Amino acid sequence: MNIEENKKIDKFITIFPAILIVLLCIFFIIYPNNSNTILTNVRFFFGDTCSLYYLIFGILTFIISIYMAFSKYGKIKLGSKNDKPEYSFLQWGGMMFCAGLAADILFYSLSEWLLYINESYINNFQDIYLTSITYSLFHWGFTPWSFYLVLASCFGFMIHCKNRNRQRFSEAVRPLFGKKIDGVLGKIIDTLAIFALIAGCATTFSLATPLMTNIISTLLNIPSSKYITIILLLFVCAIYITSLLHGLKGINLLSKICMYIFIIFLLYIFIGSNKELYIIKMGFLSILNLIKEIIPMYTYVDSIRNNSFPQNYTSFYWAYWMVWCVAAPFFIGQISKGRTIKQTILGGYTFGLLSTFISFIVLSNFTISLQLDNIVNLEEIYRNTNDLYYAIMSALSTLPFPKLSYIILFFSMLCFYATSFDSISLVASYYSYKNIYSNEIPSIKIKLFWAILLILFPIALIFSDSSMANLQAVSIISAFPIGIVIILIIISFFKDAKNSI
Repeated sequence: MNIEENKKIDKFITIFPAILIVLLCIFFIIYPNNSNTILTNVRFFFGDTCSLYYLIFGILTFIISIYMAFSKYGKIKLGSKNDKPEYSFLQWGGMMFCAGLAADILFYSLSEWLLYINESYINNFQDIYLTSITYSLFHWGFTPWSFYLVLASCFGFMIHCKNRNRQRFSEAVRPLFGKKIDGVLGKIIDTLAIFALIAGCATTFSLATPLMTNIISTLLNIPSSKYITIILLLFVCAIYITSLLHGLKGINLLSKICMYIFIIFLLYIFIGSNKELYIIKMGFLSILNLIKEIIPMYTYVDSIRNNSFPQNYTSFYWAYWMVWCVAAPFFIGQISKGRTIKQTILGGYTFGLLSTFISFIVLSNFTISLQLDNIVNLEEIYRNTNDLYYAIMSALSTLPFPKLSYIILFFSMLCFYATSFDSISLVASYYSYKNIYSNEIPSIKIKLFWAILLILFPIALIFSDSSMANLQAVSIISAFPIGIVIILIIISFFKDAKNSI
């Protein structure tokens, strides 16, 4: 990096988070029990005591997304009047979907209903399997994508309409705070954003990567261990670094490959399971049930803690998606140049919901059918082992050519990870610059720096044998302050955009 390039770097935003992350990693590796105890206690405070905050945030953001799309703000084009979309509709949608989701969608699509099925709240319903699928569609549907699309519109407006030369959370609230953003307040906001970004990466990597480890250990007939998981993380890191160094062209190519393998896997399950009619029927019923029950789902808060279902699940999912809002919406906003806010929101819902719903409808109903037909008792497996990864492997073993299913799933997850994290690393790289326009590309060294930094915390969490609840805690804790910043960004957008209509 030459002297001129070095002057452009914001050393505080680049170095300070790195130091803290390294220290956290050391603490988690040296004191795994203490770190897990701390996460458990803090998770209870934010996830249970403050759960209403996340629940209200979710429903308000969804309402705002609809208002933005169909109000006068929806007519705003992200760019000049003569700008046309840089990517075709399918390219744009594929990149958006792959950047917005990671390999965890495959992990959860195959197993999430097992988390719900023994919950007392779910067992109050007549059809517990239909209700479980409906809640999966709820937790991965309208509200999560509304987080992305509202902020993508705000960032796209900031980047392409206002031509701001600082692509950060702090710059998005400049209309509210003016020059104060150039001081301590801006540093605080951007530091919170960086930590939220790292928390989202850590949760995603740590939750789903062990499934890839199980696949490797099964195929190679070797014992599964956290060390294999760590090696896999490093391998994924190498792949997304390679793609990242080629900029948006590399991301676009990888997203195409990702979508093709994802579709192949879904078709393999759909046809190979021989449960096509059941999957279609239950998919149709679950969507109808979601439409019917969406308001009760939004408004159920369990204030007297009869079952703590919204605290344990809905609050976590909203928090999980909130921390991903630091990167994915920036990327979506960048690639949406030439489209109106209405097109961005409605197009995002189209691609996001269609692909997410298909994933859960096909994969969840496949595993549920095994349970109902007494082919594999997945509920008993999970109850006895508390191991979702083993349950998933047991389900896939029933397919024709099971090893082929393992291989396709492995490469699908690999591509999802690489596609998601090369776009995240690219967005994180922009945070290191004091000033940088959307058409400028961060230096290779800065992109490498962030690509490596994003992988450190997941390795530490896996090394410390953190439970699923503690992995979720990382997102829940980080989402609390970042939610306040997101609210400020939305208010800033309306204030700034009001004069552009």
